[in-house]
Amino acid sequence: MSDLMHRLATELHLDANKVQAAAQLLDEGNTVPFIARYRKEATGGLSDEELRQLSERLAYLRSLEERKEEVSRLLREMDKLTPQIEQQLQAAVTLQEVEDIYRPFRPKRRTRATIARELGLAPLAEIILAQTQSLAPGDLAAFINPDLGVADTDTALAGALDIIAEIIADDAEIRKKVRDITYRKGVVSSSSADEQATTYSMYFDFCEPVTKIAPHRILALNRGEKEKALAVKIEAPEEAIISTIESTYVKPGSPTAELVARTVQDAYKRLIAPAIEREIRNLLTEKAESQALDVFARNLKNLLLTPPVKGKVIMGFDPAYRTGCKIAIVDPSGKLLAHTVCYPTPPQNKTAEAKQILLALIDQYQIDVISLGNGTASRESEKFLADVIKDATRPVSYVIVSEAGASVYSASKLGSEEFPHLDVSFRGAVSIARRLQDPLAELVKIDPKSLGVGQYQHDVNQKKLTEKLAGVVQDCVNSVGVDVNTASPALLRYVSGITTSVAQNLVKYKEEQGLIKSRQELLNVPRLGPKAFEQCAGFLRIPESDNILDNTAVHPESYNVAEKIMVLYPLPELQHHTFSAEEVSKLAQTLGVGVPTLRDIIAELKKPGRDPREQLPTPMFRTDVLELKDLQPGMILWGTVRNITDFGAFIDIGVHQDGLAHISELSDRFVHSPFDVVNVGDMVKVRVLSVEPERNRIGLSLKGV
Repeated sequence: MSDLMHRLATELHLDANKVQAAAQLLDEGNTVPFIARYRKEATGGLSDEELRQLSERLAYLRSLEERKEEVSRLLREMDKLTPQIEQQLQAAVTLQEVEDIYRPFRPKRRTRATIARELGLAPLAEIILAQTQSLAPGDLAAFINPDLGVADTDTALAGALDIIAEIIADDAEIRKKVRDITYRKGVVSSSSADEQATTYSMYFDFCEPVTKIAPHRILALNRGEKEKALAVKIEAPEEAIISTIESTYVKPGSPTAELVARTVQDAYKRLIAPAIEREIRNLLTEKAESQALDVFARNLKNLLLTPPVKGKVIMGFDPAYRTGCKIAIVDPSGKLLAHTVCYPTPPQNKTAEAKQILLALIDQYQIDVISLGNGTASRESEKFLADVIKDATRPVSYVIVSEAGASVYSASKLGSEEFPHLDVSFRGAVSIARRLQDPLAELVKIDPKSLGVGQYQHDVNQKKLTEKLAGVVQDCVNSVGVDVNTASPALLRYVSGITTSVAQNLVKYKEEQGLIKSRQELLNVPRLGPKAFEQCAGFLRIPESDNILDNTAVHPESYNVAEKIMVLYPLPELQHHTFSAEEVSKLAQTLGVGVPTLRDIIAELKKPGRDPREQLPTPMFRTDVLELKDLQPGMILWGTVRNITDFGAFIDIGVHQDGLAHISELSDRFVHSPFDVVNVGDMVKVRVLSVEPERNRIGLSLKGV
């Protein structure tokens, strides 16, 4: 087994054999969802998140090894590769260390030092740096050459010191020490660059140790600096650093010690310090971005896995003022039944007329739930809906849903393809209805960055953000499974092994051939070959199939095992049978299958077609309205977690202004991360701490409720 695999296993605290098996499966073109679900025996049951982390780290370590080999080759070609440098390269654990080692040999743009070397001043620099002899005026005079531009001894001396400064600045060991000291003892500070930018007033006189600064503060400082509102810098312990460099380069009492000491200061202030500050700020930004990506990913996962409201006729209500509230009604399958507009909000205020319209629609279409968007005019709309519900002839409730991204979907190519003859404004109402009915199927149509569950999402690396969120969506889609006969191309393209073109081919195949009746039939879809079939089959559900296994997560490769189980335990008996660990172990041996796979098969057979989202908290159904002015400190309410950041959770308590439960108010015990206590979509009991109507701020606490 390679050193790389051992290192990866050590870093991730995993068994080396499992790591190697996972890496091999990834290299063979298997997707993360497929490996996580159907290759548990090989990987020891690594989750999709662990596999993605492994994949990312493996890619980094491989690029590190490739760069080491490339630098070795370049130095060998220059005849500069010494045993010591080779040893340093082998010991390097980051790309930055490799670049530091290569730095002295890298082709440079013209610097003060390269110019000095061209003037023939390198021998003088060597004399000074050796610190073994005094510099007599005659020694310096030997380097004067007006024809080359060395007019006098001062010019010669300055050029030599520039060469020494660059030698010190290019020393990989020195840079490593300076970086370490700056990171451990440095302070991030900021001051005002624009006193009018009050958004950043808390950072106008700010400082915090590099080692302790919170990730969200780094992103806030970066944004403030980008907007020219803040001046940000890292204050390093200059005296300690210069003393460290001097201990390597200055020989106390030597003839030229004073010159070298002076050059150390120049090397640090002019060449090393700015570069190290950039490196550390980049490192802090990378860590902050990584944290922000993780927060966004966890929030997105919980949003996408919100339980669907099945078997209900739903009215999507997209609130507005001047242009009126758009209404779209969908049946339990998501089919659009009707759409219209009403004007219960200012400036029209046609409340009575709008009420009659809604009551008639509720009766005509037997509406069960109203899905209310939380955007502009939602507070007035909620009051109106609460009044309508009281007079309805059938039980109706409403749910407030985030409408983030609805307008993006409305104007998208996908939106126009789904509803070519529907006005853009009504498509948003359809999206609001469907995202209550089946959040996952609807929200995959929208760029995850537009769903409003991020933290500084516009300030992080957009490529990394896109890749991270695509992975989350893929994992969510595959953990739930997809009904192949009702899924849109937008949903299908996230299924393991299915590309965008194959997703389109699948939809076209259904349009031409009718409903797909078995998983085996999937092989008839153009460009869906054996490898793609292997990757996707277990995640595609076919309720119309005569084979019950086609509507489960049992992979076709395990059908023979599942069929043997059903012979030993007929389904009615199996669904009520409790298997002991010993029984599962014996059965696994008898059937020649791994225990993890057997457990998964049994779970699927116990509840064919089950939806894992059913085990999660359902949306909060309301029949009455609460206003900001109704809130008083001390009130106990139920709310829904809408978003989570490093510093706390934003919770919807039904007043159209989410309250903030600061991380310190999430639990009586110390909370390292808000995710240790809550997730997006959770229903939680909260106590109102403070209400600031003029600032639209609500403080909440989960302590002791």
